[in-house]
Amino acid sequence: MKKQVHSIEVRNAALTRLAERGVTVEDIAEIVYLMQSPYHPDLTLAPCVESVKAVLEKREMQHAILVGVELDTLAEKGLLSEPLQSIIASDEGLFGCDETLALGSVFGYGSIAVTTFGHLDKHKVGVIKRLDTKSAEGKVHTFLDDLVASVAANASSRMAHRMRDEQEAEAARVEALGVELKVVEEKSGDGTEQAG
Repeated sequence: MKKQVHSIEVRNAALTRLAERGVTVEDIAEIVYLMQSPYHPDLTLAPCVESVKAVLEKREMQHAILVGVELDTLAEKGLLSEPLQSIIASDEGLFGCDETLALGSVFGYGSIAVTTFGHLDKHKVGVIKRLDTKSAEGKVHTFLDDLVASVAANASSRMAHRMRDEQEAEAARVEALGVELKVVEEKSGDGTEQAG
């Protein structure tokens, strides 16, 4: 029987691969902050970090990171067969498998994640730009730059929806409080009339 890999092992491996490639949760959270702060002026980095961590807990995201980073690493070492070796090593413009892998992990977070991913893929914000820049050091990040964009897009969408939920919950609390105060005032007013 084949060994079943425990989810903690998968999560730890994915986080380790990101760290080995020079990507931190905070790097990704900074992108989330840039995407969401125009809509939430009081936003801080802390909830962005929390949202990134939540996205990185998703098994599908972990699997995508493991596959993508593995292909990047093999390309760095020259271990892929041709022509795939040259395509991935050079981040060939017409090669879309990197975006396809990353985009597959975006669909679960809705249209905000999809459009944010497109924006990040085009504009290369934050750490994505560093990863996308071809380096003389022989580093290959053909898959990783898109996977980081995917995590950031997902975390941004997750945060947008949660912040809206929080706003609506707060509005409901304020409305309920207003109703309670009105009832108290009405009862208080009735008592005053009877006493006078």
